[in-house]
Amino acid sequence: MSEDSQRIGAFLDMLAVERGAANNTLQAYRRDLDDAVASLPSGLVSASGADLTGYQQSLSKQGMAASTIARRLSALRQFYRFEVEEGLRTTNPASDLVTPTLRRNVPDVHSREDMTTLLAACEGESMRDRRDLCLLELIYSAGLRASEICALPMSALKTRRDGFIRVIGKGNKERLCPVGRHANHALDAYLAVREASLPKRNRAVADAFVFPSGGKDGHLSRRTLQNVLDQRAIAAGLDPTAISPHSLRHAFATHMLQGGADLRTVQMLLGHADISTTQIYTHLLTDDLADLLAAAHPLAQG
Repeated sequence: MSEDSQRIGAFLDMLAVERGAANNTLQAYRRDLDDAVASLPSGLVSASGADLTGYQQSLSKQGMAASTIARRLSALRQFYRFEVEEGLRTTNPASDLVTPTLRRNVPDVHSREDMTTLLAACEGESMRDRRDLCLLELIYSAGLRASEICALPMSALKTRRDGFIRVIGKGNKERLCPVGRHANHALDAYLAVREASLPKRNRAVADAFVFPSGGKDGHLSRRTLQNVLDQRAIAAGLDPTAISPHSLRHAFATHMLQGGADLRTVQMLLGHADISTTQIYTHLLTDDLADLLAAAHPLAQG
């Protein structure tokens, strides 16, 4: 094993043990650092600040997105910072790299009326109707990610009578997510018929999940979830290309803020590590703020 590979391995071990980084996160770091090793003339360990600047310039010349370049530079900074902290080097050659300016697109958000229409399109007494309504109600009620709802374990429901479910999010971090009255009702209706959805094969594995499947993972796949959203959006007369688990999560966050929730609370409910990620939703409240100004400011009257 090369020295670069050994040092990357030590860095990833630290992320896994000390920070509890998820496997997908570790793989992403490895890909970014392996790319740097392959691109830098002297490899990662021996690279100078000039080498890293040249590497950044090469990424720009390739037409790589600013967000991708920023992520790769962040991986380099963290790797070298770890090396300095471990006494493997005295300076961080990535410290002078300038992160490209990122443009954060403000997501379109479904209105409350759209959400009501979409949920109404799931109503019915069949097992599939109950499952689909439960899926959408939980995503919208608790702001769950696609990965979180698909692999939601039955053990997460132990606290729902207290108004919450326990969710394991990114980095294996646990958080409590609220479950409203409508979501609880949909969950009760679905659980009453859930056993009929258990597959014959892989049954023992599948039974551990709220939304079981006969696939190798034992739970609903993201593709199946998106198919559910597509079909229900069409039935509701909505554009299926605009409906996704993430767009429902956006709706949850925005409607919470519109209802008076503070930013820190929404950050906690969404499981965002950095509040700057949550702050994007404040840009969606411009119309509400304008209406508030018109109604409340004395100079806006008359």
